[in-house]
Amino acid sequence: MTDPNPRHRLTGVLLLTSLVAMIAGTAIVVPSGLTLSPSDLVAALDAVREQVGLHLTELALDVLGWLALTAAGLVLAARPAEASRPYLVTLAGGLLAGAGLAGLLHDAGNLALTQLAARPAAPAAATVALAVLLTAKWAVNLAGLLWVAATAAGAMGIPMPAGLRVTGLIAALSGLAAVVLPWTTGADGPTGALEQLGYALHLPVMIWYGVLGGRYLRRQHAVPASPGPGG
Repeated sequence: MTDPNPRHRLTGVLLLTSLVAMIAGTAIVVPSGLTLSPSDLVAALDAVREQVGLHLTELALDVLGWLALTAAGLVLAARPAEASRPYLVTLAGGLLAGAGLAGLLHDAGNLALTQLAARPAAPAAATVALAVLLTAKWAVNLAGLLWVAATAAGAMGIPMPAGLRVTGLIAALSGLAAVVLPWTTGADGPTGALEQLGYALHLPVMIWYGVLGGRYLRRQHAVPASPGPGG
């Protein structure tokens, strides 16, 4: 048994790596209060300062997740020929890679916030911290939007069973609701509870990509043996 297209396996590994890393990071963030809402900057800085090791661990997992998602998008975009609508597969891969890059920008902001939290007495530290945190939050919102668009394009273009296709479109709607949530709060910004709701609404998208990754890992086919001299 051999895999005629090793990029299937690579795509599957990358998608599953991203899923595991992001879920592990979320499992740290939610119970520890490290959602870091801009609506309560003092609490966000205190949480980072008091749990810096935990925050950096979560950040490392998040970086791994977004990197894996970026790489999966690039691999996906590079092999659309076998699909009936290859342009949609290429679009899905490009959007997925864009989502990963926006997520990495979000993590860069959170890393900068970590350093600002360690210097609370620095001049204008609070103002800079708020600007950095807001930028990081809107970067992850952009990542979510690109992720949702990639999910919709992938569900319509990647070869898959009809049930999984419909599930992908439903997951994209759930992710879209998560993207819209911050816009409903006006200038105040989302609270920690609202951000946790956003995580829950993005979960179907993450699980769908996990299922898709599992399908890529299982797509191995036997390569017929060459006939012998007497065949």
